[in-house]
Amino acid sequence: MSHDGAPGDLAVVFGDRREFVAIGLWDPGSPIRLRILHSGSPSAVDGSFWRARLASALGRRAALIADPATTGFRLVHGENDAMSGFVADLYGSTVVVKLYSAAWFAHLPAVLEALVDATALAGLDVDRIVVRLSRNLQAGGRTGLRDGLVVLGEEPLRPVEFLENGLRFEADVIGGQKTGHFLDQRENRARVRDLAAGCRVLDVFACTGGFSLHAAAGGAINVTSVDLSRRSLATAEANFAHNATNPAVAAARHTTTVGDAFDVMDDLRGRRRRFDLVVVDPPSFAQKEPDRDGAIEAYGRLADLGLDLVEDGGTYVQSSCSSRVSTDEFRAAVRGAAVRSGRRVTVIGETAHAADHPIGFAQGAYLKSLFLTVGAR
Repeated sequence: MSHDGAPGDLAVVFGDRREFVAIGLWDPGSPIRLRILHSGSPSAVDGSFWRARLASALGRRAALIADPATTGFRLVHGENDAMSGFVADLYGSTVVVKLYSAAWFAHLPAVLEALVDATALAGLDVDRIVVRLSRNLQAGGRTGLRDGLVVLGEEPLRPVEFLENGLRFEADVIGGQKTGHFLDQRENRARVRDLAAGCRVLDVFACTGGFSLHAAAGGAINVTSVDLSRRSLATAEANFAHNATNPAVAAARHTTTVGDAFDVMDDLRGRRRRFDLVVVDPPSFAQKEPDRDGAIEAYGRLADLGLDLVEDGGTYVQSSCSSRVSTDEFRAAVRGAAVRSGRRVTVIGETAHAADHPIGFAQGAYLKSLFLTVGAR
């Protein structure tokens, strides 16, 4: 290092022969000290740079931008769109930017100006931008920014509404989890919708009811949503109400259960409850490398419980969003539970990331889901 740097300073990486290698944003208070922006040949990091970077990200999402049935999706996926520590999600005409590094603070005005330009050129009508901060940044107190600050447009008086696969959802963009909604499961929720006709459905870790509502729209007879958060389940009920004019949603009986997923599933198993379609979509169990073994064990325990709740001939869906648990490890945990169940289990689908959550490097992959049919014992 040539000298001490402040958060957001541009740091240039040179090779052994003093040739330019890369440039990035310096963050001395983070375990990730340097957020690489560009490599190869030298480049100025200015308004033109940000506009080009954002235009490239939006170009990858051209099909979603053109789809009137979906107005909620990710615009910028951090490192995978070469903007490490910077995420932007769209909900209708509201963009929520989430920052995971203090290195972005100094550049935020220029980046947001470029974001407004890029979205307009892409044909998106954006009238509000909200900035969210990761927990470590909220605790740091190193900036005048606060979590949930509206930097463009008016502060919303109620949750923001948007469409996902033709269904209407709401997102609390000011104080909700992540940026207000978990957008990465959109394609898997559509697949569940296709499988749900005539089914009794259990949605575990339901959060705001994404899988539940899609199952109802697909013709499920009844849907049970389970989550530890009463607030999240209240949003799930609101999402059902937003779609009350949909005949299939109106016909489905929706109930919610507040409680720990493991306890609720164990109780259902003890009461010999069975469902035609069970969806288990837990949060990350491995935030740090030492958590990895425990996460793999937890996925196996969930599969033990979940498979016991599936009616003969039914479908079981389980996901993992733990990047530190590999696809092979996750698959082995679920298959181990299948062997222990003594039932014939067949993999009918295995999915990864949606198009708006591209993977630009191996460690950027985190989401994996298994779709299984479950036979008799």
